[in-house]
Amino acid sequence: MIGVDIQPEMLDLLKVRAREQGIRNVDLIVGEIHDPRLEEGSCDLILMADVYHELSHPAEVLKLLRGALKPGGRVAALEFRGEDPAVPIKPKHKMTKAQVVAEFTANGFELVEEYDELPWQHLLFFGRME
Repeated sequence: MIGVDIQPEMLDLLKVRAREQGIRNVDLIVGEIHDPRLEEGSCDLILMADVYHELSHPAEVLKLLRGALKPGGRVAALEFRGEDPAVPIKPKHKMTKAQVVAEFTANGFELVEEYDELPWQHLLFFGRME
């Protein structure tokens, strides 16, 4: 497993939690705002949990994520539902499903699966367009 964040403090917290849970196979990478620093063809699954809406350089990051995927790999985008005013999160931290799909497809991905059973979030799975 690989954990990437641009804030070393968050990686420190992940390291502590992994150790507490007895998880020893987590490599930690300090990414950059435009580059997650993942190796080409190194990932089967990339989970972006409530992260995509925070990116200042989304097109650059998505391009590099596409390159980091192994053949058949996926990016899972988890974002708070922008369509639902009852979700108790500030609007700037939410995205609609249409927004997420539009941005990923504009950057070389296709929606391959979705899970709609979470109470507050979309979980959308994207593969590389070939």
